[in-house]
Amino acid sequence: MITLLDYGAGNVRSVINAIEKLGESVHVAASPDEIRAAEKLVFPGVGNFGRMMEVLRDNGYVDALLNYLNADRPFLGICLGLQALFDSSEEAPGVRGLGFIPGTVRRFDVDLSVPHIGWNGIAIQKNAHLFDGMTGDEKFYFVHSYHVVPKNSDDILTKTDYGIEFVSSIARKNVCATQFHPEKSGPAGLAVFQNFLKPAAGASAPVRKSGKTRLAKRIVACLDVRANDNGDLVVTKGDQYDVREKGEVRNLGKPVELARRYYEEGADEITFLNITGYRDFPLEDMPMLEVLRQTSTNVFVPLTIGGGIRQYTDKDGKRYSSLEVASEYFRSGADKISIGSDAVMIVEDFLQTGKKTGESAIEQISQVYGNQAVVISIDPRRVYVQSPEGLPQHVIETAIPGPNGETYCWFQCTIKGGREGRPVDAVTLAKVCEQLGAGEILLNSIDRDGTNSGFDIELIRAVSEAVSIPVIASSGAGNAGHFQEVFEKTSAEAALAAGIFHRREVPISEVKAFLEEKVEIRKG
Repeated sequence: MITLLDYGAGNVRSVINAIEKLGESVHVAASPDEIRAAEKLVFPGVGNFGRMMEVLRDNGYVDALLNYLNADRPFLGICLGLQALFDSSEEAPGVRGLGFIPGTVRRFDVDLSVPHIGWNGIAIQKNAHLFDGMTGDEKFYFVHSYHVVPKNSDDILTKTDYGIEFVSSIARKNVCATQFHPEKSGPAGLAVFQNFLKPAAGASAPVRKSGKTRLAKRIVACLDVRANDNGDLVVTKGDQYDVREKGEVRNLGKPVELARRYYEEGADEITFLNITGYRDFPLEDMPMLEVLRQTSTNVFVPLTIGGGIRQYTDKDGKRYSSLEVASEYFRSGADKISIGSDAVMIVEDFLQTGKKTGESAIEQISQVYGNQAVVISIDPRRVYVQSPEGLPQHVIETAIPGPNGETYCWFQCTIKGGREGRPVDAVTLAKVCEQLGAGEILLNSIDRDGTNSGFDIELIRAVSEAVSIPVIASSGAGNAGHFQEVFEKTSAEAALAAGIFHRREVPISEVKAFLEEKVEIRKG
């Protein structure tokens, strides 16, 4: 029996699913005494350091954890569960951590996108059973803005490079903790769990104290999900956002089955977009929750969900905050929440007042779950103009002339599935959303959607150069070369496709085989 400490933030379902897939049972601790009685303890965490420590103290878990750790009993911390072991964090000045490992937690100060999101390698510093049977060349999934700085080098298990060399896991006898998420790291992550559950599963991984690791560019599979005319959830694909063909909703497969296929083919992340989510659904009836639950039992890469993440009042008059809705998605298996149309309205309000309210979905969710959990999905279309003079929007000079020979354009944000244009542009939207707490941008293009003509390089370059958070390029991929082009010509950290994967026109494995030796990727 494995005991799991769930302090109430983040996706613990995937951790439980990973452990159960390996044949173990999991008990979620409900009291300090259950922590003290644990045979093996797993502590996953995401979000804010200060809030985590407040919850641990309010529930009486701090002394129980320290008793357990000081007794040198089997412990695996994950992400914030690693950071909790330290004295303090720059994320929450004045808040004491557990202090089991002397040292602090610092924010990345690098000329790269923060958060550090994606698949990166590890340089193993000493022998430890956590990586038994591995080559040391594996990549693991990271998503964090802060990194630990131990005072004692003897506690360091692995290091990773991201602008600087940082500590990516620690080990002290039976106590281990990783900054990366093994439950989201595919087969390599499952092997980490296996080694924690049953040590000495294979030969020791090679110690490699020197040599830099490299962050992989991510290939993301996107599944647009909606109910067809019979009420069944299907994966569909639009042509410039029109998902009907001969009057019927295009049906390209069942969401859970397709997600599992993409995981097995090597997708680095999977995104579900509930494209009817802007309508009013009582939370308890949202079928996407069950899609997430079923997908997370067999898919061990990050899952993003978008559509319907907002406040609303159900038919009985009960009000749900956006945070409550998001929390249900996280509990059902989501790792990140995508906010689309609502983000446009939030930004328009901010531009009118110039003030944060603390009440928007972006602010509320990022405050509790961390900015890495909030993705902004932008759906822009080109608006051509003769000159940038006098326009409040961010205008670029374009190499793709407009219908009347215009050589300037701006990228108009849209809402309601692209049916309504708004006065705010994509660059401004991305910048304001970053200010409000978003951690990543999913950048679509109505003009390129379904065309197979390649990503809109000018749009992606304009947005990615304006923000310091990662950008996922989307819309227009038609062949493997388009992925190489967007990675070489922009600073996008990930590229997303849908239709070419659904129809098997270009399998994910073909994209990765093409990119190998050209772009840093995660193999397998």
